[in-house]
Amino acid sequence: MKTIAVLTSGGDAPGMNAALRAVVRTAISNGLEVIGVKRGYQGLISGDVIELNLRSVSDIIHKGGTILYTARSSEFKTDIGIAKAVQTCKDLEIDGVVVIGGDGSFRGASKLSNAGVPCIGIPGTIDNDIACSEYTIGFDTATNTAMKMADQIRDTAQSHDKCSIVEVMGRKCGDIALLTGIAAGATVILVPEIEFDIKKDVVERIKMSQGKGRKHFIVVIAEGVGQSQEIANIIRYETGLDTMITILGHVQRGGSPTLTDRVYAGEMGNLAVKLLLEGKSNRVVAMKKGRLVDYDINDALKMKRKFNFAAYKATMEVSI
Repeated sequence: MKTIAVLTSGGDAPGMNAALRAVVRTAISNGLEVIGVKRGYQGLISGDVIELNLRSVSDIIHKGGTILYTARSSEFKTDIGIAKAVQTCKDLEIDGVVVIGGDGSFRGASKLSNAGVPCIGIPGTIDNDIACSEYTIGFDTATNTAMKMADQIRDTAQSHDKCSIVEVMGRKCGDIALLTGIAAGATVILVPEIEFDIKKDVVERIKMSQGKGRKHFIVVIAEGVGQSQEIANIIRYETGLDTMITILGHVQRGGSPTLTDRVYAGEMGNLAVKLLLEGKSNRVVAMKKGRLVDYDINDALKMKRKFNFAAYKATMEVSI
């Protein structure tokens, strides 16, 4: 193995640059050349690449986003697109590829591996929704950002005796909502993993807290739950509270990565290169019980994610 490539795919996540930096420097330390692929798999199809060296990745560990840019490629989902990507690897004499992204990115890496190009995946997504790994790059930064925003929203809610609904990211995974809600002391947390009754689990809970003297409330909702406006209308009607909605949106994706995201991203990037050097392919780096491990990508994609019901139950007992 003489040359490897690295790309970021799917949604950007704080810490991707830290992982990229680790990949490049580990590879160079082991005598490899590194090619950076711009805009994910689409860049691999079109040959949109740059040479990366030690200085290319200087002063990026603290930066959000990804210096290689990222995109989703519909063309790569086709046999023709994969064939073009493989040909690019042959033309550039790329012996292996490190892919930083989510489940969709890993499916692409598996296809590329099956086509003869060794690939290693690194989990990078703020949603923390990759079942094989307890941690994904960007999640810690996103939850800290959401917590800070919720804290600031609370100031206004408290000043005006309002109920503030804070909608955070997470279409199928409620981890951002759960941790943000716990950290912000939310009275109600709504996630896709748990069915709820608006009157029982939202209105009655707020009324109970009102009866105990509470005047302002925070309700955290994952975007996958939806219904934020409907829930706000019902709270307003049933409780008399002035209820406002704040959708945090993509602010959660940006910003300088936290210490946790920088450290774990660096460790994952280092291991990914080591796996390629060991001749491994079609693997994904993951965290299990606080340790880095690796799984076959196909096995990893079959795993079912576990929601932390114990933490949810505990916070519902505390935040009343």
